[in-house]
Order: sequence, then structure tokens, then C-alpha cells
Amino acid sequence: MSNYFYRRRWDDARGDEFDSWGYSVWYFETDDQGWPVRRVELYDAGRVLRYGPGHGEDRYGSLGQASLYDSDEDWSTFEIIAVEFEQVWRTHDR
Repeated sequence: MSNYFYRRRWDDARGDEFDSWGYSVWYFETDDQGWPVRRVELYDAGRVLRYGPGHGEDRYGSLGQASLYDSDEDWSTFEIIAVEFEQVWRTHDR
């Protein structure tokens, strides 16, 4: 079983009380079925959210409730190498 890594820019507001954080870049690690294993969200205003083993949910969001592959989108266009994901993950370690 291999894991996959993605980076995706979201130029949409959150649509909640935290809209002031701005747009964001999300980094995902998924299993081979597209289910999130770890995720980092970097917001333009500097806020960082990080989800993974031992921290799957908080008042701002959660690791994910569905496979990325459940959508009709082609996630291959957002694929990155593991080293890039790991650098972001370690940089924003709590």
C-alpha cells in the first residue's frame, strides 16, 4: 500500500467565522484509496491547521470525512513528492 501526497491552493473563503484568515494552501497525505492520513492547511493570514494521528479534529476543522477520489476531480494535477509534504509537516509541528 502506497501513500500519495498533494498540494492544492484554495482561492475560496472558508464561509465561516474564520474568513479573515484568507485563502489557503492545503497539503494532503492520503492512502491508496484517497482517504486523508495527514493534512496541513496554511492560511494567507498566517494561521496553520494540522491534522493527523492523535489529532483528527478540532473547532476549526477535521482530517476529512471522505476520500479525495470520491469527487470527479483529477487529483493527479496536484500531486507532490513526499519530501515536500514532510517538510511542511515538520515545519508546522506543534
